[in-house]
Amino acid sequence: MLNFIYYPVSWILWFWHKAFSFVFVGDGVPGGISWALSVVFLVFTLRAILYKPFVGQVRSMRKMQEFQPELQKVRKKYANDKQKQAAEMQRLQKEHGVNPLGGCLPVLLQVPVFIGLFHVLREFGPLNGDGSPRTQNYGFDLEGVRSFNNASLFGAKLGSWVTQGPAALEAAGTSITSMLIVMIPLMIAAGVFTHITARHSVARQTAAQAENPQTAIMQKLMLYVFPVGVVVGAPFLPLAILLYWVSNNLWTLGQQYIVYKKIDAEQAEKREQTTVTRQALAPKVGQKPVRPETVADADAAVDEPKPKTPGAKPIARSPRKPTSSTNGSGRNGAAVNGSGGANNGAGASSGGGQRPSARRPRKRR
Repeated sequence: MLNFIYYPVSWILWFWHKAFSFVFVGDGVPGGISWALSVVFLVFTLRAILYKPFVGQVRSMRKMQEFQPELQKVRKKYANDKQKQAAEMQRLQKEHGVNPLGGCLPVLLQVPVFIGLFHVLREFGPLNGDGSPRTQNYGFDLEGVRSFNNASLFGAKLGSWVTQGPAALEAAGTSITSMLIVMIPLMIAAGVFTHITARHSVARQTAAQAENPQTAIMQKLMLYVFPVGVVVGAPFLPLAILLYWVSNNLWTLGQQYIVYKKIDAEQAEKREQTTVTRQALAPKVGQKPVRPETVADADAAVDEPKPKTPGAKPIARSPRKPTSSTNGSGRNGAAVNGSGGANNGAGASSGGGQRPSARRPRKRR
């Protein structure tokens, strides 16, 4: 049913075993070294394939942290309407380009890989389920099956586990003491690396996420329950699976360091560019900020005279007429147009007997 997983895993393991068998050739070289390195590099190969989904997971988690306050507002606003709350949260996730499944994808992809590796290693036994001799194991032929069953690492068989019992271990060519000598260091290393990996992930969570009760429970599981589970379950697992677990956690630690450092640098550069742009658009010291759309209106109103009283309309200025000496007013006009005044006076006297009014001289004080 899961052959589409078992065969690729066995082919990758077969490739690395051939490569390391070619390198470690000679008398006195145990075959367990080639098989142990094959398991380790099988893990590295699979994790390299899953590198891009892991980067997507980190970016998705970072975006989720950025608009987490908005999600809290939606939860508080629609606390009594779960359907509306879910719709608003989906809308926010779509606007920010966040896929909640993106954070779970790498973990979900590792589960079938782990199951496939566990099954392939268990199927290296000398007998089939019906008791007949085993002649092949997916990508391995009879020679590959015998090579794995004979492989040992410091006296411990890679395909054996402690809970098999003394008789089964003796039939495989090892003992409980030899298995414990190799298994205990790997078991402790697997538990410690699992705890360190979880602590590294928890340290990057925000304060708002840490206050969430569900997140707090998950943190405790990652920090303590999972490492203890690895230690407790180690005697029930083949030695090769412990190698897989240790190498997988080592890869995760290195990958987290590289990816987090890269994304932090990108975020720092983005913030720096935003700051530079904001400073370039900000007004200088003492300068009043002017909106671009009001510049044209301000230029058009430069020549318009301002009203003296608030609320009064501006008065349009009429063009000035050139003054002439013949059209004067006041005293000069009276002197110049004296003859004209006499003629007018004559005309007035002849027409209606109206005499022009004479100005009274001002008394000097």
